[in-house]
Amino acid sequence: MYANPSSVEEASPRLLDHVRSRIRLKHYSIRTEQAYLDWIRRFIRHFGKRHPKDMGADEVQEFLSHLAVQGRVSASTQNQAKSALLFLYKEVLALELPWLEKVESAKTSKRLPVVLTREEVAALLDQLQGTHALIIRLLYGTGLRVMEALRLRVKDVDFARGEILVRDGKGAKDRVTMLPSSLASALREHLLRVRELHRRDLESGRGEVYLPYALERKYPNAGREWMWQYVFPSASLSEDPRSGAVHRHHVQDQAVQRAIRQAVRNAGIAKPATPHTLRHSFATHLLESGHDIRTVQELLGHSDVSTTMVYTHVLNRGGRGVLSPLDRLKENASVR
Repeated sequence: MYANPSSVEEASPRLLDHVRSRIRLKHYSIRTEQAYLDWIRRFIRHFGKRHPKDMGADEVQEFLSHLAVQGRVSASTQNQAKSALLFLYKEVLALELPWLEKVESAKTSKRLPVVLTREEVAALLDQLQGTHALIIRLLYGTGLRVMEALRLRVKDVDFARGEILVRDGKGAKDRVTMLPSSLASALREHLLRVRELHRRDLESGRGEVYLPYALERKYPNAGREWMWQYVFPSASLSEDPRSGAVHRHHVQDQAVQRAIRQAVRNAGIAKPATPHTLRHSFATHLLESGHDIRTVQELLGHSDVSTTMVYTHVLNRGGRGVLSPLDRLKENASVR
């Protein structure tokens, strides 16, 4: 029987606080913080609340095996647990444990991405309205990841240059992508409404947005400035889980995911489409149109072109362009 999470928190308050401090010092996201803390708690509970410094290779390997065999977790989930434990031992406990690097990672399946046809994208977009429609059109029109789109600030949209600046994307990299001209007018109108919402927040004594890292200390008033506001703010205020401050955060990604699921059902699309499917479709349709793969790589923010190469599978027709012998029979019959 596992102890409940609160008892683990009480048993190792200094350890978990140290984990939080190291994560925040390294500027990891709040989601990574929550995931790592959860896996460390589960690791401690699994071994009867023993302190991790009193455990080692055998316990880590047993825990990861338990997740795979009894827990039947996916390879990506098991690898996330391994990353959390690696962070705990290297960054928090500062223990030199060469065996930890040798713990084998679970092999993830090599699967081709789900891609919608242009007709399917059009049918999906026809089912959407309001802010969700604008966000989802932006995902397909720019190739942004869903969190990259939701974290956009007003200053990141350059209407004059027709560009969107993606700040601190995956791998902590910045990049520039296009702003679709067909979206510019709708996005301008949307920002007018957002600015009015921000004005009302300021009048009510609110209007301060979350700022990353040390910007809040460096520029104390920046959080209330228009340029730092989210392009897609939430309809309600919420409390920052780290600072406790009340801000207007951005729209939640779960809401966008639900909107796409419903639109897919309404459009009668028989594919498991998600927000990321629109990024896959963006890349695939650009390559189909003859754009250079290096350009697509840059727009997507891939470090290695081999990652972008997965989309070239659609450039060959089904079966890699080979004509089926059944179709050949039909061709020969038509000649006679």
